[in-house]
Amino acid sequence: MRKYIQSFRLRTLPLSISGIILGTAIAYPKIDVWVFILAILTTLSLQILSNLANELGDARHGTDEQQEGRVAYGLQAGAISEQQMVRCIVVFSFLSAIFGVLLIYSSFGTLFALYPLIFLLLGLLAIIAALKYTLGKKPYGYQGFGDLSVFIFFGLVSTLGAFFLQTQTLTWQATWLAVAIGLPIVAVLNLNNIRDMENDVKYGKRTLASRLGSRNAKVYHTIILLIPFLIFVLLQSYLPIILLPVFMIHIWIVWHTSGKRLDKQMPLLSLSTLGLALMAAVTFLI
Repeated sequence: MRKYIQSFRLRTLPLSISGIILGTAIAYPKIDVWVFILAILTTLSLQILSNLANELGDARHGTDEQQEGRVAYGLQAGAISEQQMVRCIVVFSFLSAIFGVLLIYSSFGTLFALYPLIFLLLGLLAIIAALKYTLGKKPYGYQGFGDLSVFIFFGLVSTLGAFFLQTQTLTWQATWLAVAIGLPIVAVLNLNNIRDMENDVKYGKRTLASRLGSRNAKVYHTIILLIPFLIFVLLQSYLPIILLPVFMIHIWIVWHTSGKRLDKQMPLLSLSTLGLALMAAVTFLI
């Protein structure tokens, strides 16, 4: 089982639950615990599905074969065969669908009405997006659209979806908070792409970071990590500001580091993003 767990990339999982936690918290006091649990299970399944599909897609394109300094996950290390990986992807596709359907039914009490059907469509699109990131003949992750997809599904859809499933309404406050938590989630992907830039270009993986170039990708990284703090201040949610020094130190390190040395910043940024969501959530729960 360990060989599969390594491919789940556990250090990315705090990102997937950040939007759910924040979106649920701002729905207080209208919180259904069962809906919250199912939302967590759905987003975790989607994140793992995305990670597995990403590994398989990169393996088929040969992107990670000679990449120095990278952890060799199950498929690259030879611990998992391609057939086993495909089966695992099928399992998590089904889990994402099952948890998603249960989530929608638990929230609305039916699957056959306008809002449930919209959420079913969003769920289907999320599964397709997870699979098509690096899989297929023209994966959008190789065309520079990964950042946009992550922002939409793990930022906007995750946060606003969690809020709507609890309240059956949307607000501008919820929308701005979805942006605030979506941007640092995108920053984790951007950090990954800055780290892998030279190798990605060699194998035709034209991420947004590689299109921008190292310096501009770091400017972009800085901007998307600082905008959330401006949003929190404007919304009078001051508790997350406690983490600003952590993010500033991270930004400084990114500007003065390159290549595989950036890898140590990945879990730090993931956990800091979760911390940001938790502190913002506490603001609305007290």
